Amino acid sequence: MARCDTCGSTILFGGKLQGDLRFCSDQCSAGGLLLASSRQLPDNLVQERVWSVHQGRCPKCGGPGPIDVHVSHRVWSALVMTSWQSRPRISCRSCAAKRQAGDAVFSLVLGWWGFPWGLLMTPVQVARDLAALAKGPDPSKPSPQLEKMVRINLAAGASSGQAGQVLSALLQYRRRLRPTAGPLPGGAPRIRAAGGGTRRARAGRRAGRSRRSSRSALPRLLARRG
Repeated sequence: MARCDTCGSTILFGGKLQGDLRFCSDQCSAGGLLLASSRQLPDNLVQERVWSVHQGRCPKCGGPGPIDVHVSHRVWSALVMTSWQSRPRISCRSCAAKRQAGDAVFSLVLGWWGFPWGLLMTPVQVARDLAALAKGPDPSKPSPQLEKMVRINLAAGASSGQAGQVLSALLQYRRRLRPTAGPLPGGAPRIRAAGGGTRRARAGRRAGRSRRSSRSALPRLLARRG
């Protein structure tokens, strides 16, 4: 069976194709575009963020990690209409178990009432929730699905998905503000201004121009008084 290239869920029927990638929903398909643009991000930046999320606090309950991507599955039916979905979420194991158990109960109550897909998909979705309850991601390391989610989040935070250009601009800005050789009196570092030269040098040039202007105006004032 095919798997969603964003959340890793198993795709039983259909799915949404995007080139050679397959997604389980419109939400994951939109995330796939960001995932492609996130390949411009440096790997060390991504890995640092992935481990920070994995060892951080649960965004749902605020409890300790490990944090990872957990998927719950549900289905509901109404006569000839049936809808089923897989819902990935970043959380701790405890929050994930509550959501998976809740979706299993949801499917048992509301999943059967459609023909034929309600009768077929309800046991499938309930079984998937029970399997997820029995075995979650490896707690000792982040899952590939967590890395994908982090990449999508980083790419979404960049301006129009141009993460590489944003990082390059930030690095150039930091280089422009890098201290020059030798501190100023009092220990203050020399800071290069955007227009070139140091701030103190630019102030000195303005003072020099003012003194020259004053000296050139003095003979004219004396001539008028004479």
